[in-house]
Parts: sequence; C-alpha cells; structure tokens
Amino acid sequence: MTNFFQFEADFVDSLRCIPMQVRMKLDTCGIKLKLTHWHQFNQQERQALVEIPCTTADEIPTYRQYLQQLVIEHTGTPASDLPVDTHPAWMDATTIPASIQEKAQEVGTALTTQQWAALTPAQRFALIKLSRPSHENKNFLPALKEFQLV
Repeated sequence: MTNFFQFEADFVDSLRCIPMQVRMKLDTCGIKLKLTHWHQFNQQERQALVEIPCTTADEIPTYRQYLQQLVIEHTGTPASDLPVDTHPAWMDATTIPASIQEKAQEVGTALTTQQWAALTPAQRFALIKLSRPSHENKNFLPALKEFQLV
C-alpha cells in the first residue's frame, strides 16, 4: 500500500508528516511514533516505513522491530507501545463509529452503512483518525469528498 490519499498531497512529496498508511501500520504493530521521531528519520527511512508491509502475522513484528530500531538509533530510547486492537474499527465494515457520524453531521452530511461498507479499510482508518476530537480535522471534509461520500 504505497498510495497516498489526495488530502495528504501537500506533504507527501517531502513526507514531512506521517502519512495515514504509516499511521495505520503504527496502530497495527502497536507503536506510538511521535512526529519528533519522524522528523529525525531521513527521507529513505521514511520511505521504507511507507513501503515495508505490515499486515500479516509475519510482517507485523518485522515492521515493529525495524521501526523500534530506527527510533533507538535516532533517539537512544524506544518509542512507546500502543495497545493493539485485535478487532480495529476500520476492519468492521458494518458499524460506523459515532465519532465519524458526529463529525459528518458537523459538516452537514451523514454516512450510510452501505457507504461505510464500500470503503477500503485504509479509507475507514483515515476517517476514524480524522474524526477524533484530538486531531486537526481540516482534512475530514476533503477525505469525504475524495472517498465520494459527499
């Protein structure tokens, strides 16, 4: 999965921010990577984190180990662990998280379960992340438009 979302276009060339596909891998392998960590990585290391797969039982620990090694090399200490959800919301095509419906209402729309089910796990992940109260939500509406939900 090396395709970036259109709403990420302003930073993907430089990879100055952590792209959604890497953020999804972080949640999958249970690592809390700070933006300060990301900024210490060079372009090749950032690109490797984009390209290295992290979906299968074999790939997940390999990705985690590689990432922790990078963080330790650059900072001297490992990144914090995140709890890994064995049934993440982005893999559930039948239930729209409340945060997404609330955020959709704020921008004057609502999602149907059919629309939610038609999204890819990566698209659902992006909407979940973009709908969180702690997240800068300027890309929520652009994501809805990109995913043809409005």
